[in-house]
Amino acid sequence: MTVESWTYLLVSLTFFTYLYIGWKARVHDTSGFYVAGQGVPALANGAATAADWMSAASFISMAGLISTLGYDGSIYLMGWTGGYVLLALLLAPFLRKFGKYTVPDFVGDRYYSRFARIVAVIAAIFISMTYVAGQMRGVGIVFSRFLQVDITTGVIIGMVMVAFFAVLGGMKGITWTQVAQYGILIVAFLLPASAIALKLTGNPIPQLAFTTSDIVERLNQIQVDLGFLEYTEPFAHKSMHDVLFITMALMAGTAGLPHVIVRFYTVPNVRAARYSAGWALLFIAILYTAAPALAVFARYNLINSLHDQNIEDVRKLDWVNKWEKTGLLQLTDKNNDGRIQLRPSKEESEIKLDKDIIVLSTPEVAGLAPWVIALVAAGGLAAALSTASGLLLVVSSSIAHDIYYRLINPKASEKKRVFVGRAMIIVAIFVAGYFGIHPPDYVASVVAFAFGLAASSFFPVIVLGIFDKRMNRNGAITGMIVGLGFTVFYIVANKFYGMAPWFGISSEGIGTVGMTLNFIAAITVSRLSTPPPQEVQDMVEALRSPDHAGPAAILDEDSEEFH
Repeated sequence: MTVESWTYLLVSLTFFTYLYIGWKARVHDTSGFYVAGQGVPALANGAATAADWMSAASFISMAGLISTLGYDGSIYLMGWTGGYVLLALLLAPFLRKFGKYTVPDFVGDRYYSRFARIVAVIAAIFISMTYVAGQMRGVGIVFSRFLQVDITTGVIIGMVMVAFFAVLGGMKGITWTQVAQYGILIVAFLLPASAIALKLTGNPIPQLAFTTSDIVERLNQIQVDLGFLEYTEPFAHKSMHDVLFITMALMAGTAGLPHVIVRFYTVPNVRAARYSAGWALLFIAILYTAAPALAVFARYNLINSLHDQNIEDVRKLDWVNKWEKTGLLQLTDKNNDGRIQLRPSKEESEIKLDKDIIVLSTPEVAGLAPWVIALVAAGGLAAALSTASGLLLVVSSSIAHDIYYRLINPKASEKKRVFVGRAMIIVAIFVAGYFGIHPPDYVASVVAFAFGLAASSFFPVIVLGIFDKRMNRNGAITGMIVGLGFTVFYIVANKFYGMAPWFGISSEGIGTVGMTLNFIAAITVSRLSTPPPQEVQDMVEALRSPDHAGPAAILDEDSEEFH
């Protein structure tokens, strides 16, 4: 069977599995739709969280970025993994103890303000739609290569799939679908990594092959011979302070991502939230420790397969021919010598390779079996679809629950609330599809923007909401507006209007500055204005108390303190 045949088979099997799970897990009430009835076991929630967390950026793009950036690519490993630890240990148990459906729910009640809730809703939608654009692009890339359809068609197929199990099953359907998707994506990532490790080093364990063999030294020498800096040369592509800023933005952004935070509301209690966080960290670590190894293997094989080869012979390779058709791989014989050269200068290099195809193309470059290549495609789709579904539910809940039910129609029936939630998912899917077809950048870059937005808006307001009783609604609102507003302005001006980076800080790292401004504005304004009501301070005290079952009091949104 050909790669395409295997891809059709494996993708169809996995898709029918998702559809079946979505149908079996369908719900009719708001608790099931938004938080899976808070009955998901810790182990299953850990797997679902890992799948939700390891998006197309982790599966498709991260190893490609590390392969391209070398040492500097470690910012994604450090930032994303460190951020999850920060979330699991610092925030998740307290947020689960608070017992609400969404991050805007926490913000609205903790800061006793309708306006704070609205600002949080806007931030959640902004973050989620930015993030989901990267997932939709990932879906389009996989389909464009392995099913030989254009990216637009691929995105539309992905939209239909997500719509089915997200609309029908809500968080319950998404959760159990993500458990299956984790199994698929982790096998699809590790199997080719192990096969390639065995081929190149004789050791089938990627992590050990990477650290105990001489593969990195060999790659360093190849890089130097071609005029590049060594693969392990620090700060070859990014300055030291930009690496620091990006890493911090990714860490804080992870801890503030609404679609990851909401996963801790789906378990029965705080103890289960802690256990599920531990399981998720283990499941994430399995892939994240293999990613640097796969990045090295991919770059080593690509250079040996393409550099200084006869261009006509290379174009006869099936994988080169197929990827060239997508436009994501371009070979140009600029000096007309019949051979293609990889050079440090973009103007001189005759090989142009999109970062997002490195992981997907690696099994083909290594000459692995067609079914393994197809499995990687299925894994990439699982990673993209699992995260996209969680993000779309955040958008849905932000509008249907936090705006429609909590602010517009608090007397809405369960049936009406679920209907509005499903309708909002459909609207969000169309918007996500548009940005998937017309993305602003490559997958991991788009996702990094979302982390910057989360770091500059939600992280400070959640941390201060839990650990600072003196923090009031004026400070929270001011901080979110200042942090998010600055970060959005900088990213848009830098990426779309050609504004030069300030102090050498890239748009991926500017979220750290936005976060800092948020903290400063929030603390300053809260200290210069009236303290929060005593009921709110008691609630915060109860939230942090290990002996208390829950917040002592959560203000009713119709009380006189709520504005």
